[in-house]
Amino acid sequence: MVRSLPGAALRRLRPDAFGTVPTGARLERILASPNFVDGAFRNPVPTRRMVSDSPLPGMRALFLADRTRRTPAAAVPLHRPTAAELAGPPASGLRTTWMGHASVLVEIDGRRVLIDPVWGERCSPFSGLGPRRLHPVPVPLRELGRLDVVVISHDHYDHLDMGTVRALAQSDTVFAVPLGVGAHLEHWGVPAKRIVELDWWESAEVAGLTLTATPARHYCSRGPRTSPLLLWASWVVAGPEHRVFHSGDTGYFPGFAEIGERLGPFDATMMQIGAYSEFWPEVHMTPEEGVRAHQDLRGAVLLPIHWGTFDLAPHPWEEPAERTAAAAREAGVLLAAPRPGEPVEPADPPALQLWWRAVAVVPAGAGWPSYEPVEGTVAGAGRPPEEGTVQPDGVPA
Repeated sequence: MVRSLPGAALRRLRPDAFGTVPTGARLERILASPNFVDGAFRNPVPTRRMVSDSPLPGMRALFLADRTRRTPAAAVPLHRPTAAELAGPPASGLRTTWMGHASVLVEIDGRRVLIDPVWGERCSPFSGLGPRRLHPVPVPLRELGRLDVVVISHDHYDHLDMGTVRALAQSDTVFAVPLGVGAHLEHWGVPAKRIVELDWWESAEVAGLTLTATPARHYCSRGPRTSPLLLWASWVVAGPEHRVFHSGDTGYFPGFAEIGERLGPFDATMMQIGAYSEFWPEVHMTPEEGVRAHQDLRGAVLLPIHWGTFDLAPHPWEEPAERTAAAAREAGVLLAAPRPGEPVEPADPPALQLWWRAVAVVPAGAGWPSYEPVEGTVAGAGRPPEEGTVQPDGVPA
């Protein structure tokens, strides 16, 4: 006769990386949220996690699709900032440094904000399983220097990494997270007094910055099932002189225009443009949708994120960047597409370099599409690299 394990025993068997569930005062806040309906947090518009009732078609596409173009053909070129570069303040007061995937260091009006930091080798609850990095992190965590706040968009492994959180918990930085996600952080050693949890449209003042959790179209889950008690969010970080937007993970929805109207315009938007699929079109944006959302938000410079670091979808490795560059060119959007670790000041972004082409598998047939600038685009948008030049760190244009 097989007997079921009691709840306490099951919790002991739960891997630490799964986190834990909200209780007490945290749970009371969740139950009182206007976004918590019929036992779960709800998206701003009706949303399906998968288009099929079964996850099998999407899993089959992910594991059986042609993998020859799903990873880079050579080492991804990194810019490894020196200690002097990291210590020097941005001349304009705002600098973004994409560390890979959704991890971005934002230096804004004298403060330093790290968003969705994932320094682990795999985005998985298990050390030997799950998607592995396609390139190293450009900067060791210990070399980043002082951080005023760490912002988390939601609890998926490619955005919330237990090992990274435990390392950052040793400092005195504040963590800003959506409702419920603070339970994971406390479970991993972050003191409750250093956790700020916000519902959509709620704001908090941290280190002279205004942090606002804004709606997104996604879900939370660290185990085999969706987590009904944990919220997901996009984020606005505003200082006295500058403001930026980070999408986290999201499908496209009309709410971007409202965010732009209420909290924009933005000096820069960091937009998810990778890991999309026809099997989950409502929870991840395509590159074209990312460009459209950037326009809805009234963003000045678009920084594409959520691509190039982990193989999470059937599309080719470089396709998100290629499609974003094409869509930005057509829309007249100013695009900054740096290599991992390369700092960008939105006030003076570098000319676009198609650096990923040098390390990607060349598409069969016609090869790379031509990239001619379109008349009437914003200055710098769609500006191609000069033929025959070599970019920094020896990467051919």
